[in-house]
Amino acid sequence: MPAVADGPVQAAPALPLLGCDFSSSPNKRKTIVNAWGKLAAGVVRLDRLERFDSLDAWAAGLRDSSWFGAFDLPFGLPRELVQTLGWPQDWQSCMDHYAALSRSDIRDAFAAFCDARPAGSKFAHRATDGPAGSSPSMKWVNPPVAFMLHAGVPLLRSAQAHFPGLQPPQLDVQRVALEAYPGLLARELLGARSYKNDAPAKQTPERLIARKDIIHALELGQTRLQLRLRLSHAQRDSLADDATGDTLDAVLCLVQAAWGQLRYHAGDALCGLPPDLDSLEGWILSA
Repeated sequence: MPAVADGPVQAAPALPLLGCDFSSSPNKRKTIVNAWGKLAAGVVRLDRLERFDSLDAWAAGLRDSSWFGAFDLPFGLPRELVQTLGWPQDWQSCMDHYAALSRSDIRDAFAAFCDARPAGSKFAHRATDGPAGSSPSMKWVNPPVAFMLHAGVPLLRSAQAHFPGLQPPQLDVQRVALEAYPGLLARELLGARSYKNDAPAKQTPERLIARKDIIHALELGQTRLQLRLRLSHAQRDSLADDATGDTLDAVLCLVQAAWGQLRYHAGDALCGLPPDLDSLEGWILSA
C-alpha cells in the first residue's frame, strides 16, 4: 500500500485545537458541534463549544479560523472498493471524483458493489477499521458515513486544510485536518456500555452515568493518550446533560486532536499516524 513520505512540517506553535462532531445533514435539532481548546503541559482546556445547523455556516467558520482539528467523519474510501469501481486511486483525484457524484449516485454504486458480494462480507473495509472498531466508510445508512465523507471532505479541502498522510508534507500550515473517531476513546473507557442516544425514550439514567464516567476519566487523564481534560463546572454539567452525546463526542475528538498536535510539533509530519498507512484510504487518529 503506498504511503505519503514523512518529512518536516512547520506550523504556528499555538494553532487552536478543534474537535468536531459532524453531521452530513445538520439542522436545528441535529447540529454540527465544534469543540475549541488549547493544550499545555499535558492538559487540554476546553474553551468553548459551537453549534452549526447548516453546512454553509460550518464551512464559513472553518475558513475564517486557523486550527488543528480532528473530525468525526471518514477521509477516505476502501482501496478494494475504489479499485473495483474503477475510480482514481490517488486520494486527491478520488475525492474530486467522489465530490462530483450525487448521493443517489453513491448509493446506487455502493449498493451494486454490495449486491455482487457474498452474505457476511457485503462491505469493503479500510485497514483502519479493525483497530479503530469503526464502520466501513462506504456505509450509506446506520450510520451514513459515506455521505459524511461526501459532505465534509470537500468543505475541509475548500478551507485549504492540510491532510497529513493523504497529501505530501507542507510548510506554513494554518489548518490541519485529521480523521477522528470518538467511539475509540469512549470504548476504551466504557467497554460495551452505551453513553448516548438521539431518541428521547432511550436517553436513560444509565447512559447519563456512562457520560459522567467518561468525563471523570478524561479529567483524570485515564486513557492511553495520557492527556487530562480541564473543564469548568458549567462545562462538565453541560457535557453530561447532552443526552445525544454530540458535545461529548466533539470533546473526545478535541482530546484526539491534542494527541496528534503533540506529535506534530515534535517533528512527526503524520501526527502519530502510522508511517505505512495507505494514502488512498487514510487512517483514524490514535487507532
